[in-house]
Order: sequence, then C-alpha cells, then structure tokens
Amino acid sequence: MTPELVAEHGLTPFEYERLTTMLGRTPTFTELGIVSALWNEHCSYKHSRPVLRTLPTEAPWVLQGPGENAGVISIGDGLAVAFKIESHNHPSAVEPYQGAATGVGGILRDVFTMGARPIAMLNSLRFGSLDSARVRYLFGGAVKGIGDYGNAVGIPTVAGEVVFDPSYEGNPLVNAMCIGIMQEHELIRAQASGVGNPIFAVGARTGRDGIHGATFASEVLTEESEAKRPRVQVGDPFTEKLLLEASLELIRSGHIVAIQDMGAAGLTSSSAEMAARGDVGVVIDTSRVPVREEGMTPYEILLSESQERMLVVAKRGHEDGVRAILAKWDLAAEIVGEVVDEPVYRVMEGDRVVAEFPGSRLVTDCPVYHPEAREAPEMAELRARDVHAIAELPEEADPAWTLERLLSSPTIASKRWVHRQFDTTVRTNTVIGPGAGDAAVLRIRGTRKGLAAKTDCNGRYVYLEPRTGGRIAVAEAARNVACTGARPLAITNCLNFGNPRRPEIFWQFKEAVAGMGEACRELNTPVTGGNVSLYNESPLGAVYPTPVIGMVGLLEDVENAVGSAFRREG
Repeated sequence: MTPELVAEHGLTPFEYERLTTMLGRTPTFTELGIVSALWNEHCSYKHSRPVLRTLPTEAPWVLQGPGENAGVISIGDGLAVAFKIESHNHPSAVEPYQGAATGVGGILRDVFTMGARPIAMLNSLRFGSLDSARVRYLFGGAVKGIGDYGNAVGIPTVAGEVVFDPSYEGNPLVNAMCIGIMQEHELIRAQASGVGNPIFAVGARTGRDGIHGATFASEVLTEESEAKRPRVQVGDPFTEKLLLEASLELIRSGHIVAIQDMGAAGLTSSSAEMAARGDVGVVIDTSRVPVREEGMTPYEILLSESQERMLVVAKRGHEDGVRAILAKWDLAAEIVGEVVDEPVYRVMEGDRVVAEFPGSRLVTDCPVYHPEAREAPEMAELRARDVHAIAELPEEADPAWTLERLLSSPTIASKRWVHRQFDTTVRTNTVIGPGAGDAAVLRIRGTRKGLAAKTDCNGRYVYLEPRTGGRIAVAEAARNVACTGARPLAITNCLNFGNPRRPEIFWQFKEAVAGMGEACRELNTPVTGGNVSLYNESPLGAVYPTPVIGMVGLLEDVENAVGSAFRREG
C-alpha cells in the first residue's frame, strides 16, 4: 500500500491513518476502494454536514426529513408527496448526454424507493456562453439526455430554469428534481433490519461502468477530466421503467423491509448505509452478484455504478415472492447477502473474506471538517462599487434598443427549444406546464388537490452577497409557487459550490445556507433533504455559488390554479 495508491483513491494522509487505526492493520486493496467511495465528499458530506444541521427540517406535515433517499410531506387525506433534487454536474461536463440522462434516472429512483410513484420532473441547468462550440455541445447533449430518459420512462418534465453565464463555462450545472405521490402508510425507509433476512440485488446486471463515479464528483474539474469519461454511468430508461413498477409492487407486497438505490458508490454505499441506519451487521458475497461482464473483481463489483439497480432487504421466507415479482417484470433478482447480528460489515468472494470493517464505523468514522471561512476582500469592494458611475452607452438612449438586448439574452429569451424536447403532458396531470405559469401545477387524481413546484436561484446575487442571495433564492421559489395559487409547504435544495477548502468558497457556502435557513423559517417551509455538490471548479475558476431551491406547494382546489397569461378580454 503506497502513498501514491492512497492519493489516487482520494484519501488524505490523515484519512488513511484514521482508516488503519479503525482496522488495526493495513487495509486490503478492496477495503481501500470501499473507504475511498464512502469517504469522498459526494457520499460523506464531510465538509458540509455541520452547516446543514443549522437548517430547519421539522414541521407537522414533514413525514421524512433529511437522511433518507427523499423527503416526504403530508398533504392531507392520507396522501403524501416525496420529492428531492440532486446534481449530476461533473458527469455532464465530460459526457453531457449520459451525464444528464443518468441524473434523471437517479433522482427517479430516489423517489420511488420511498414508495411514491413519480409524477413529474423538473430541472435547473447552467452553462457558459452559447458563443462557445463546446458549450453548445454540452448544452445540447444535456437537454437531449434529460428529454430522452424522462420521455422513455413516461414521466413529464414540467418546469425548470436555464441560465447562461461565463461563470459556468468550464463546469456546467445539471440539477434534476423529481416529485412523487403516495399514501402515507406506503412510506418505506432504507433501513436494514431482521437478523437472517436475505439481501437481494435486483434490476440490471452489474458492469464496469461508473466505477469511482462518486469520487470523480468530489474532484475539481481539470484538463485531464476528459480521460475520466468511463466513470460516467450509462443509463437504460426502459429498464428503469420496469424497475420502477417492480419496486412499487415489491413495497406494496409486504415481502420486503427496506429498499435502497445502488447509486453513487453502488453496492458499497447502499449496503453499508442501510446497515448503519438499522444498526445491524451485513455480509455481502460478491460472487453472487449478477454481472454482465466476465472476470469482474470484488473491487469492481462493489464500486460499479451501473444504473437501474436496487438493493432489497426481504423478509426471511418471502424469497420466492420477491423473485416472482422481479421475474414478472423480466428483471434479475439474486440473494447476495444477509443481515447478521454480529456488528460487522463483511464482504466475501465465495468463502474468502475480501473486506471487513467493525460495526457501522465504515460510515460513522468518516472525519468531519470545519474549514476556515473568510470573505474574499475584493467582494466587499465589488459591493461598494457605484453602478451609477458606469457610463451609459449611447444606444441606451433608445429604450427599444435596451429592450431588444434584454429579450435577446439567452437567459431571458424563450426556452421553447428546450422544453419542446420534453414530454410535458404524459400521464395527463399537467395543468400548468413550461412557459404557462410562474410554476408548474399538477392535478392529483381522485382529489380536487393540485401540486405546484418550481426550481429557482440567482447565482449572481449569491456571489455578491451570499446570505441575502440565499434568502432571495427561497423567496423567489416561494413567490413563483404562490403565484399559481398554491401555498408553499417545503423545499429541497441542491447546493452547488466550489472547493470548500478555499476559505472564500466555504464562507459563501456557510453564509448562503444561513440565508436559506432564515428565509425558510420566516416562510415556514422546512428543508426535507437535497444534495450538496462541491468542487464545481475548472481551470477557469469556481462557478457562482448556486444554491438551487426546489419548492413544493399545495392547492386545495386545482381548478383555482392561475397561469401567467391573460385569459379573457376586459
């Protein structure tokens, strides 16, 4: 085990020493890979967790807050809404089509693993100037990936935002949000339990795509990032549709006690996190995992991020029932492990132990950092600048010239080219779709209720004054939802920032989160979950701090929904 190999896996010397202390020995290559996957920023939130704890997360209508696959709120009459937003920024920067498509697939799985049927998708997209051929390639590929995946699964994309700014030239932001509906009693959590219960791998087979994808998402983008294209996952929306139906049937069947998406860090993350939540031990046998390539090692099987896969803890004695449901949907279902009463996370390859960690410490022993936070001196100077001292252009004397310049700006101009590639009305629940209102509105079948939803953020505001910008992002989302006639209920957030080890970046992060928290308390819209995406930097610099807000609101009578267009003369 060399320092070079440890560094290649993204661990600092301090973290490696912590690992050896936990094990009491030198880790195996497979154990190093496991810790690399679970202790990276994307999975561990090691720089952001203390700050996130300051956000308001509770309300009488919150059934599930942060810490699960998605947040869940009650909307009355026994109905509940699951929703979440996540990023797929780094994958979309090197392979925009698959990066964006698998972002859609991942957020769909986060919602239906809670027991909710997805009813709508939203997105928040940010790219550099369209004058750049590279940006046009990234933008076009990402939009097509979002459309192709969502359309094939049959979930409408109903709202979003698109922003173009030089800040995102080297590091685009591709954030995807999903909303699902369920009965309150159908809520299920990813918490392993029941000693002797079998653990199933279900869905697609495991391949070599996406290995170390979560680690890649925890790095600054460089000129060498293009070579990491194989770390980008490859999606199959038709398998996703089968997995969606099979998972919901499994949840309602009574055959299972827990279900978890094998997303970031794959089998490693899903199995370790379910065990930690349930405070139980698990044993996984990689030789029993269905694979689609010969000769895969335990390291590759554990870290693969092949898409459309789930890890399921079934009730002992219900194995045949699980297999029957998966066979009905033409999906694989193999027992790959079991829940044990021994406090251990153990990985086998047949009869050989390839990795073993004490109890839940694989998850709980990840270090938590408290970086220095300090505002960059030039920011105060920038805020103090007198904008009225900037000389006007001669053309500004003509208001028509100014109006034309504004309307032709890609950020302000019509986004019809984008949303025409999305099926916005499939499932026929869309009451207000893209371009027809300040937020999307969906009817809830069998009731008079409607849901309103919107994503919002202004990165420039957050860059200039992070705390105020954080407040504005929440307030803007709430206003847009309220303008449809809905009462804002709760938010999910996707916090896109640069390298947290830089004091000025971490200051932006802390201040923006503080501002969001203040606005959420004032508006009584708790945070139910979300995603933190750090290291959004390239050789061109960091992106604007962009805490995207996904707001959900309720209309008691969807017939009262209000769009943004004039309805009648007079």
